[in-house]
Amino acid sequence: MKIVLLTALGVGGATVIGSILGFLFKKISHKFSDIVLAFAAGVMLCAAVIGLVLPSLEYGGSAALPVTVIGLMCGAVFLNILDKLVPHLHRLAGVDQEAHPDNAQKLNKVLLFVMAIAIHNLPEGIAAGVSFGTGNNAHAFSIAAGIALQNIPEGMVIIAPMLAAGMSAKRTFLCAMATGVIEVLGTLLGFFAVSVSAAILPFALAFAGGTMLYVISDEMIPETHHSDARGVTYSLMLGFCLMLAMDYFLG
Repeated sequence: MKIVLLTALGVGGATVIGSILGFLFKKISHKFSDIVLAFAAGVMLCAAVIGLVLPSLEYGGSAALPVTVIGLMCGAVFLNILDKLVPHLHRLAGVDQEAHPDNAQKLNKVLLFVMAIAIHNLPEGIAAGVSFGTGNNAHAFSIAAGIALQNIPEGMVIIAPMLAAGMSAKRTFLCAMATGVIEVLGTLLGFFAVSVSAAILPFALAFAGGTMLYVISDEMIPETHHSDARGVTYSLMLGFCLMLAMDYFLG
């Protein structure tokens, strides 16, 4: 339990670290941000497949394949529904802003953006928590590391819009921290869910894998392909290979 709690704090704390970097480097180039996010996507992709999908098949017994497939699709549909309820992340990031929005309109848009990130952080936290149910701490740590790595650039990108909308630095930091707290709660929720009933472990692993794959495909990869598509592709592959190596040597 102590390891899970520390991991949860680490995953949520990565958002805070990213927020601090966001204050220090307010004008990070879009190209650099894309490369970092693509690297994180590669890490998460490998972690989702090796740490969640394959263990779901391993623990699923005679019904392993249908349970895993259903779990994957349920995870994806769950996040798809969240996307319908909460405006899309990259759209809220400023792509479709009006040319001269007043501060109130801008602040409302930014707060929706922060809320969207917070809601998306919940299933990511659940994925980290569920992974500890397999008993393979190396896999669990790799998944947590992938999520934490993705949280750093995510924490960075929410700072500048809030400051630009007129929010004070203190409130900006507290809002960023709140998104990390959501992830901590999600991690603990996922861990306790599989601890209560081991029978749900295969489905829970696949569900968590489905949410991660959805985030990677629907949010992360499209967001990175604005500038140097070839560079971000290699960055994603590098992240995937690094996580593969970590799993090989530590798993």
